[in-house]
Amino acid sequence: MALSLQKANFWKRISAWLLDFILLAVLSVGGMALTGVILNYDAHAAELTAYQAEYEDAYGVDFEITQEDFEKLTQEQKDKYNDVFDEFSKDERVVKTHSTLFYMTIAMMSVGLFIGVLVVEFIVPLFLHNGQTVGKKVFGLAVMRTTCVRLTDSVLFIRALFGKYIIETMFPAVLMLMIYYGAIDIVGTITIILLLILQIGVLIATQTNSAIHDLLTDTVVVDMASQQIFDTEEELIAYKQEQHAQEVARKEY
Repeated sequence: MALSLQKANFWKRISAWLLDFILLAVLSVGGMALTGVILNYDAHAAELTAYQAEYEDAYGVDFEITQEDFEKLTQEQKDKYNDVFDEFSKDERVVKTHSTLFYMTIAMMSVGLFIGVLVVEFIVPLFLHNGQTVGKKVFGLAVMRTTCVRLTDSVLFIRALFGKYIIETMFPAVLMLMIYYGAIDIVGTITIILLLILQIGVLIATQTNSAIHDLLTDTVVVDMASQQIFDTEEELIAYKQEQHAQEVARKEY
C-alpha cells in the first residue's frame, strides 16, 4: 500500500481550533487572575485611581468624560482640562504607578498565556498521544511529522512553546498591549497585520496547509482514522524497504 498524506478536513480543523481556543482562554484568564493576585495588581490600580481622583477634586475636572461631552465644553474649559491632564500625566507618582501596572500586565498576560498553551498544546497531547489536543481528539485529528513519523516529546514542546506561544500568541499580544498603553502606534498595528497575512499566506501556500508552528517543526495535521503513522524513523524505513521488495517481486513475477 502506497504511503500517502491524509490531510485533515478544513472544517474539522477550524472546529478543533475553536474548542481548543475556548479551553486556552479559560486557563489563560485563570492564570492571569492568579498572577494578578500574587503581584497585588488591584492595590496598584487603586493607587492610580486615587491619584486621578486627587487631581479631579483639586481642579474640578473629570478625566472619564466622553469625547462627546468634551466637545461641548468651552475652549477655556478644554484648555484647562488639557493642562490638568498634562500635569497629571507628568506626575512622578502617576508615571511610576502607570509603569508598574504596565509591566505587571505583561507579566500577568505572559504567565496566563503560557499556562494555557502549555496545558492545551503540550501537557494534554502528552497524555492523548499523536499530538492530539482535546479539540483534535473530539474531531478525529492528529499531528505528525511530514515524514509520517510520530511526534517526539521534544518536537511537541518546540511546536507548542516557540511556535504557538512565542511567535503566534505572545508576540502579537505584547504588541497589542503596547498599542493600548500608547508605547507604540502604527508600527505595532502594521506588524500585527503583516503577521496575520503571513499566517494566512502560509496556510494557503503550503501543500500541507501548515501554520507557522507546523513549518517550524516540520509537522502536519492529519486525519487520525485514515493516516498511517510510524513510531520511529527506523519503522518507516523498514516499511519502505518492505514495500520496495514487494514491488520488485511483483515485477519479476
